[in-house]
Amino acid sequence: MAPPLVLLPSLGETRASWDALMPALSRGREVHAIDLRGHGDAPWEPPYTLDRMRDDVIDLLDAQGIDQVDLVGHSLGGAIACQLAVTYPSRVRRLVLEDVGALRPRTPSTPQRPDGPQPFDWDVVLAVRRQIDDPDPSWREDLARVTAPTLVLAGGPTSHVPDDTIDELVHRVPDARRVTIDVGHLIHARAPQAWLDTVLPFLDG
Repeated sequence: MAPPLVLLPSLGETRASWDALMPALSRGREVHAIDLRGHGDAPWEPPYTLDRMRDDVIDLLDAQGIDQVDLVGHSLGGAIACQLAVTYPSRVRRLVLEDVGALRPRTPSTPQRPDGPQPFDWDVVLAVRRQIDDPDPSWREDLARVTAPTLVLAGGPTSHVPDDTIDELVHRVPDARRVTIDVGHLIHARAPQAWLDTVLPFLDG
């Protein structure tokens, strides 16, 4: 029997971003969509670091007695999924990374705060952006320690994620392959059937 499936959303999104896929994903398996720290129902409490978010996921799995999972992460959720697979390789059977590349230093920019209430703490956006703009070099180097078979989904030229960083991630992860679904960054939202047609066979092995 397949292990539980854990879904990690992107920065500024909550677990609800996976709702449309849940009926298909939950056929015959247990599925957990998780809010990351500073989002939705998760604690809105610093530190808003990728390490702390990774540890939050492990704490939730431990609290539910879940030893091993298939892990899916979109964007920020994918970066956290990578860290989890590096730090706790025995906990991840298969890994799916949606439109996330190897983290490289980049020129910082100031994000514009949206009007009105949001389902996330604005401070989490600023904190995460600082870490993404100036990442620890070990984040890329540690990708070689991922042991899980890994599927990397790329959103194509309309995505803001540089294509060469996705190629670098695929190159650095020992057992990784790439599939491009040319709809931009929000692959599972804009092309849910294509996403399912690609991800489900991979998870089924």
